[in-house]
Amino acid sequence: MTDRGSNSPTPTQFPAPRLTAILDVEACAARGFDPIDTLRAFVAGGATFVQLRAKPLPGGAFLDLAGRAVELAHAAGARLIVNDRADVAALSGADGVHVGQDDLGPADARRLLGSAAIVGLSTHTTDQLERALDAPVSYVAIGPVFATATKATGYDAVGLTMVRRAAARTAARGLPLVAIGGMTLDHAPAVIDAGAASVAVIGDLLTGGDPERRVREYVRTLGV
Repeated sequence: MTDRGSNSPTPTQFPAPRLTAILDVEACAARGFDPIDTLRAFVAGGATFVQLRAKPLPGGAFLDLAGRAVELAHAAGARLIVNDRADVAALSGADGVHVGQDDLGPADARRLLGSAAIVGLSTHTTDQLERALDAPVSYVAIGPVFATATKATGYDAVGLTMVRRAAARTAARGLPLVAIGGMTLDHAPAVIDAGAASVAVIGDLLTGGDPERRVREYVRTLGV
C-alpha cells in the first residue's frame, strides 16, 4: 500500500457530515424509484454528502448518470462522490471517489483526482484498517457494522466494538471514520456515540417511500 509520503498529492482534510447518503441505483430500482428523483429528495431533505453507487451500469451509462447527479448535487450545495470508479469521478466532475479493497488503490485514485478530491476506502478487518491509515485517504469506512442484504461485502458484521476500535485508530491519524452496513435510524445514534464521524445509509433512506422525509429524520436525529 502506498503511504502518505508517496508521490500522491497530500489530501485536503475532510470534515465528514454525520450522514453519508448512498444513492444506490439497484436499491432505487427495487423500489421503483428514479435515481435522479431520489437524489433530488436526498438534498431537499438536507443531505450534504452523497455517494453514487451504480454497480450494474456500464461505463457510459454510469458516466451519464454521474454527470447529471453531480450537476444536481452541486446546485443544491451538496458534494457527491462516485463509488468504485475513479475514472467516472474524474470525467463527471464529482467531488471524489469511494474505493473498495479490490478497486483502484487510494494512491492511484488520489493521483488521478488530485489533493482536493475526497477519497474514501472501505475496510472490513483490523489488518485492512491499519493499512488504510497510511494511505492518502480523506476518510476510512468500516463495515458492515450490522448484518445487511443491501451491500454484499463477503465479510461478517463487525459490530460496535470494532467501530470503537477503528474510531480510536482513525482519530489518532486525524481521519474521519464512516460506518456502513445494516444502518437504520434506530442504530445510527449508537454508531455515532461509538466514535464514527458519519453513518453511511442505503436502504433505510428509502424506508416508507419518502426519501426526503427519511433524510430529514436522520438530519434531525443526528444533528447534521
